Amino acid sequence: MRILVTGANGQLGQELQRALRGEDVFAADQTEYELTDPMLGEKIAAQRPDLVIHTAGWTDVDGCERDPGTAFTVNAQGTRRVAEGAAKANARLIYISTDYVFDGKKTEPYTERDPVNPLNAYGRSKLIGEQEALKACPSALIVRTSWLYGAYGKNFFKTILQLVATRPEIRVVDDQRGSPTYAQDLASVISELIRRKTSGVVHAGGEGECSWHEFACAITQEAGSKCRVIPISMAESGRLAVRPSYSVLSTALLRQYGLSLLPWREGVKQFLADRA
Repeated sequence: MRILVTGANGQLGQELQRALRGEDVFAADQTEYELTDPMLGEKIAAQRPDLVIHTAGWTDVDGCERDPGTAFTVNAQGTRRVAEGAAKANARLIYISTDYVFDGKKTEPYTERDPVNPLNAYGRSKLIGEQEALKACPSALIVRTSWLYGAYGKNFFKTILQLVATRPEIRVVDDQRGSPTYAQDLASVISELIRRKTSGVVHAGGEGECSWHEFACAITQEAGSKCRVIPISMAESGRLAVRPSYSVLSTALLRQYGLSLLPWREGVKQFLADRA
């Protein structure tokens, strides 16, 4: 099967290339496959893929809030171009979306059937991306994930490791809850969803839930650091974009497919073991 991966140099894109070894994977990197390129759809169709996995996007939540126009150009219109390219090639489409399509008002995990109501420009641009994907490719698979980390690119996990190695204490938000997700683990699950030709919306995040503070504490403890992790509120953090206070994703549907990701704390241990 010929598989085209957008965002191929990102943390999930690189893990997908590893998980899909044995397939004919075409890495669509940013320089040649810019989401703002009006000819992107034609370029994708010209590769004649059987499957397009769209991982590329602008994930800087505060950056998107400062420049919502660019957020929509990249995450919404860019996804439309990718989806139209997949449709022209008669290829299946997988679009990677986010827990930030929800408003955080629930106190139990969000299911695929729950109403969406994003609070920030990033979430809104990704939600429109979902709609564009399904408009062009009605049998697309939308994979919503959360709090992604891994060996490649910038992420919370790697930032915490750098900070605790050089500081006696750090301050981390304690009133926002979600599910940390190991990119390598997610790539493995996506590869299985591909084989099963799954379509529709599926939530795929690390099992269980925690706050950013609890996540940072786990990283610090497992890394053997003595750095103190001090809890603060989202208001104290000074972040520009409003985040949902609760965005845990239910993986009940994923488990119906016989699939699951590691519990988030086990994912922390696995990532540190893999780095070692």
